Amino acid sequence: MASIPENPLILIDGSSYLYRAFHAYPGTMSNGEIPTNAVYGVVNMLRSMMRQFASERIAVVFDAKGKTFRDEMYSEYKANRPPMPDDLRCQIEPLHNVIRAMGLPLICVPGVEADDVIGTLAYQASQQGMPVLISTGDKDMAQLVDDNITLINTMTNVVMDREGVVEKFGIPPELIIDYLALMGDKVDNIPGVPGVGDKTATALLQGIGGLTKLYENLDDIAALGFRGSKTMAKKLVDNKDNAMLSYELATIKLDVELEETPESLLKAEPNKDELIKLYGQLTFKSWLNELLEGGSGTVEAVELAGSAQASSSSSSHAEMETSAVTIDRSQY
Repeated sequence: MASIPENPLILIDGSSYLYRAFHAYPGTMSNGEIPTNAVYGVVNMLRSMMRQFASERIAVVFDAKGKTFRDEMYSEYKANRPPMPDDLRCQIEPLHNVIRAMGLPLICVPGVEADDVIGTLAYQASQQGMPVLISTGDKDMAQLVDDNITLINTMTNVVMDREGVVEKFGIPPELIIDYLALMGDKVDNIPGVPGVGDKTATALLQGIGGLTKLYENLDDIAALGFRGSKTMAKKLVDNKDNAMLSYELATIKLDVELEETPESLLKAEPNKDELIKLYGQLTFKSWLNELLEGGSGTVEAVELAGSAQASSSSSSHAEMETSAVTIDRSQY
């Protein structure tokens, strides 16, 4: 069973949850001026995280506006993604305001993605032996998992440690970048190698190794015996440039220059007056009433980190918050 580290540095992929919350919660949620479903969904997730895990070290990380180094590397990167809907764009500023009022550090770094900021902070912390819990719905983050870094998908309440990565993908975290490079990614428009899906990528990586070893041992591929193995070497040769480019695009940076450090990411006291104002503007009535009735705006952990435990059920009610973690790696 995967274990949740005690008092971890919690790094939350705000951009991942922003889109998921926008589509998961009813678009009819509104304060009469703007939609509020994405704000509500992300804040609900943050409150759930703080309820489940006791830690003073936490940050919420978002993509910054504008292009990144990956766009400079490959002009077609994410080119097939539609622009952000106006109904979502208008929720970003109020969401950021709520997060800051909750006392949570918020990070946006121009020129890189949230993944790269999270990767850098997680790597720095892990090198110091500091436990890290990354909250994300992005499978690419599996490449960051090590003995100190664990993933949790708060939308599905699924935890993934090193063993979980192997169970899910059939390969260790160290080969996840190679896996993504071979398969490509339609969502991000990463080309990959045509004809390589998840099963083929896994067979190649299990049978021979990462990209470097694959290109050093092309003659051994046919003997692996999977469907299409006899023609796979030619596909790899013909698409070597794409494979190498895809590897670079899929690699999460671990060396972003940041003002923040793992030690500096400390939760502050919530600004209760500001939260009352914001929850009132957004018509989040239950949270507003909680504050007006004397609540501090802080959600305390009711179940300290340790081994994750199964949740008996989940609720679809918009204002219910999860209080347990289900370890079901097949869902990740």
